[in-house]
Amino acid sequence: MKILLYGLNYAPELTGIGKYSGEMCEWLAANGHDIRVVCAPPYYPEWRIGSGYGSWQYRTEIIGGVRVYRCPLFVPKQPVTLTRLLHLVSFACSSFPLIFRQWAWKPDAVICIEPTFFCVPGALLFSKLRGSRSMLHIQDFELDAMLGLGMGKAGWTARLAKTIERWCMRRFDIVSSISYSMLHNAEQKIDGNEKLFYFPNWVDTDFLTPSGNPSLFRLRWNILNTTRVVLYSGNMGKKQGLEIVLRAAKELESQPNLLFVMVGAGAAQSELMQLADQLQLSNLKFFPLQSYQELPDLMALADIHLVVQKKGAADAVLPSKLTAILAVGGNCVLTAEANTELGLLCEKYPGIAKRIEPENAEVLAESLSSMLSSLPPIKSGIYNKVARQFALDNLRKDRILSRLVEKLAD
Repeated sequence: MKILLYGLNYAPELTGIGKYSGEMCEWLAANGHDIRVVCAPPYYPEWRIGSGYGSWQYRTEIIGGVRVYRCPLFVPKQPVTLTRLLHLVSFACSSFPLIFRQWAWKPDAVICIEPTFFCVPGALLFSKLRGSRSMLHIQDFELDAMLGLGMGKAGWTARLAKTIERWCMRRFDIVSSISYSMLHNAEQKIDGNEKLFYFPNWVDTDFLTPSGNPSLFRLRWNILNTTRVVLYSGNMGKKQGLEIVLRAAKELESQPNLLFVMVGAGAAQSELMQLADQLQLSNLKFFPLQSYQELPDLMALADIHLVVQKKGAADAVLPSKLTAILAVGGNCVLTAEANTELGLLCEKYPGIAKRIEPENAEVLAESLSSMLSSLPPIKSGIYNKVARQFALDNLRKDRILSRLVEKLAD
């Protein structure tokens, strides 16, 4: 098949949507499909254009057998509601001509990735005029997330935006998302489930295993072998509410041989580092994103992993970092309300992770202290078998992407 992917983020971004889009397209290309991508230059999660790329230029390159068209966009230094909107609109406008340049290529299917929803009208128009099968894949419900986190007011503009969202979604041939709760949300918007397709994020369970070697990072970052590590790795954005991690670290400051490690980048990173200075934290360190090849060893460094989100975000945004934690059999504390996808996951699979209510630093500190006291000795080789087995049964890349091909060819 000829498949056109239209989305903001793409490889070589190391985290989030860009990582999954890149892996998907390279897998499809390796399995005999002709793939093209219209996307932006890499910028996430640092909110800075990657080395060798430009903000205001078009560029074509081949990555992993995939032809990739890069489009200009505005990347704000301090992402806030207005600058984020300008950021998203800039890509939708600059990429629109590139979509119609694929007219002569005649793609069999167009996959539009949300975010950003600003690209949906262009994807729909091209698909309908060209006669291509259309698929909307929802990684984040950006409108729901914005309203849920209080970034927009629930007035007439919100009602209008929701009306437009529903109108557009109903005109796709396929609407997919990464969790059942998000699919349920989509079902309410399109008034039916005949178009819905469960398309979760995956993980390479052959690459990410419980056998990683933490010594690489203990030596690199001068962490003693007797030190327990609580690890947060990934995007440091507004929707995570990572301030509670710093406040939990302050409450556990007197606990010996305990270190909080924050790895990544994002819009809230500078504020978090300033807060760490104000709290005078001696048991917390920040480090930049590490290479994907070293991810198994980084994951092995953690005695406890953190998946942190604010209230109202857990069903609009399913954190992709959780798949890697499950694959390595990590012990995880996650913040989510009981009726969300993450809450139901913990209820259905007891022992897969420890769920606590969001935005409560005291509860996080108590949960971490309790888990740390019950963990096996360091270097014991014991891992969370419930988490690992769930990844093997539900998150294997080949199985998930093969289902996508079958759906598009149906």
